[in-house]
Amino acid sequence: MIALSLAEIAAILDGELRLAAADAPDTVVSGSVDTDSRAMQPGSIFVAKPGETTDGHRYVGAAVDAGAVLAIVERPVDVEVSQIVVTDAVEALAALARAVVARVRAAGELRIVGITGSNGKTTTKNFLARILSDEGETVAPIKSYNNEVGAPLTMLRVTPTTRFLVCEFGAAGVGSIARLAGLVEPDVAVVLMVGMAHAGGFGGIEQTALAKSELVSATRRGGTAVLNADDPRVWAMRAIAEEREMDVVGFGQGTAADVRAEAIEVSASGTSCTVVVDGVSAPLRLRVLGAHHIGNALAAIAAARVLGVAAPSSIARLETVEIAERWRMQPMGNDRVRIINDAYNASPDSMAAALRTLAQITSPEERTVAVLGAMSELGDAAGEEHDRIGLLAVRLNIQRIVVVGPEARRLYLSAIGEGSWDGEAVHLPDQDAAFEYLKGELRDGDRVLVKSSNSVGLRHLGDRLGELFS
Repeated sequence: MIALSLAEIAAILDGELRLAAADAPDTVVSGSVDTDSRAMQPGSIFVAKPGETTDGHRYVGAAVDAGAVLAIVERPVDVEVSQIVVTDAVEALAALARAVVARVRAAGELRIVGITGSNGKTTTKNFLARILSDEGETVAPIKSYNNEVGAPLTMLRVTPTTRFLVCEFGAAGVGSIARLAGLVEPDVAVVLMVGMAHAGGFGGIEQTALAKSELVSATRRGGTAVLNADDPRVWAMRAIAEEREMDVVGFGQGTAADVRAEAIEVSASGTSCTVVVDGVSAPLRLRVLGAHHIGNALAAIAAARVLGVAAPSSIARLETVEIAERWRMQPMGNDRVRIINDAYNASPDSMAAALRTLAQITSPEERTVAVLGAMSELGDAAGEEHDRIGLLAVRLNIQRIVVVGPEARRLYLSAIGEGSWDGEAVHLPDQDAAFEYLKGELRDGDRVLVKSSNSVGLRHLGDRLGELFS
């Protein structure tokens, strides 16, 4: 974080400053900010956030022992450390992030990009950060820090010399992206797609579209909207951008796209296409598996172009990226049994894309195995969407469909009903049962996809299989 005095921070947070014996109001702090006491380093600021299962106030002492010099708390604690008492720790975190980013922006050349979409946010964030890091100091989220805590923590990592801040914005519901993006008013808004992910929590796909459009509305007037020209709901956000006097850049495969992909090919070694920008074509060879990542790459190229990075430079840097992120189409295993661990998250769109990738990269002499768990947060659409994935798996001729957990049973029944009934599809109660089954079932020449929502936890099963066949 930038250097601020304790008095300045207290004023920003409208909190009560309680000084430790060794401190004064003008004592300056500039360390990292976190809500995890285990992440503290000398000079850090600890935010004591109450949680669902525990309370950060219990860990102030541990944070101080690890090096914290300031605690932001909702009630005073009996620990010898300067404390700022606030009404709401999460709101205080947001206020501090807003103020810090505003100061850096006012004093330097900081450019801010916001990314949202039902799928692909983290991959696109990683792609764009890779491109921009060669241009100057770049701050981007760790993992998927995209919620009311993670996004401000990312923002607070900026320094006076930071040139680019890449923010990933998830949505807990209508209004949440507006609040998060409103903290920084990005220069560039990237909207990837509107899909069924979290549709249950939003109340339907149109409400999801409304939530994602909040990023365009929160972007500074006169900025740029980078929109998926292939997704009608996203492309319709041009109207919001135009009302805000923003430039619009489209990406995709259709003729409306300013940054376009042609001739997409998927293989076991990665994904390739021809990128067309301003009438100039160039090959792109991603090491990352899956045709769906081409759209993420196009979005990153388009956003970087807005920030002054030419497409050839972006392409060269993207070709050095080996995996999108841990547990996202992550290759594991060995030459005999190859595992693709893609179980960090799952929606109907990403599940379908992963299954298609599995089918595309498997040669005739190899066997496809899909280990599938439930897709969460689909609301009333859950049954129908699990049915669709079961049907798709059979129609793609996935040769072994291993369905794990009671929440995914409907997927299994759908596969059985479509004709995968002669041992091709099995249903197992939990990860341990699936692991034992797969130990005996998998054989040389198998390509194995592991896919589920994060809450199901099949990523850990993928790790176990990857270790087994390493």
